[in-house]
Amino acid sequence: MLADETSLARTRRARRVDRALAARYPDARCELDFRSPLELLVATVLSAQTTDVRVNAATPELFGRFPDAAALAGAGPEALEDILRPLGFFRAKSRAVQGLGRELVERFDGQVPDRMSDLVTLPGVGRKTANVVLGNAFGVPGLPVDTHVLRLSNRLGYTASEDPVQVETDVTALLPRRDWVMAGHRLIFHGRRTCFARRPACGACPVASMCPSAGIGESDPVRASEMVKG
Repeated sequence: MLADETSLARTRRARRVDRALAARYPDARCELDFRSPLELLVATVLSAQTTDVRVNAATPELFGRFPDAAALAGAGPEALEDILRPLGFFRAKSRAVQGLGRELVERFDGQVPDRMSDLVTLPGVGRKTANVVLGNAFGVPGLPVDTHVLRLSNRLGYTASEDPVQVETDVTALLPRRDWVMAGHRLIFHGRRTCFARRPACGACPVASMCPSAGIGESDPVRASEMVKG
């Protein structure tokens, strides 16, 4: 956080940043494909240490063969592993998916719960995953703090913490509750397309004038624009 910035000034700046990112990324959304809360829950768990693109390539076959929690719970490990092999850590992910199916069947009648307190009791589900499911499948406001949101929240001076729970608390305090889900999507889009981890494209950033970290990356507008993805 900026030491000399008041809480009110930080709040106003965060909301201006969010509006600017909304203009830059009007198509911001969850980039995991899903048709139900179960599909989103499983896809989010599978997205750990891989890309959404790879997950989206694997899930049509997964859900085509195992369309509900009971089917996932009863799936043979070999069948799951064959489908999930391209994602990496496929044995652990196969166990996680099967464990999710079993827990949902045994404790929630095969349905994905719509409360944070229930979701985080499921195997492999923490606050980030729970917020993804709540916000995108159930319309419950929340801010999933992934690596992009964590990085950008610090660069933008919204927080001085590296703890995801504290970052969630700090950032949501700056924005209206109704905007939390979309603000998270916009930060993720910006992190994937412009504000990169190693070398951000500062010269092509729509919020550079409001960012205390502006200039840590490529500042030349032409070179920065060449770095921007999508």
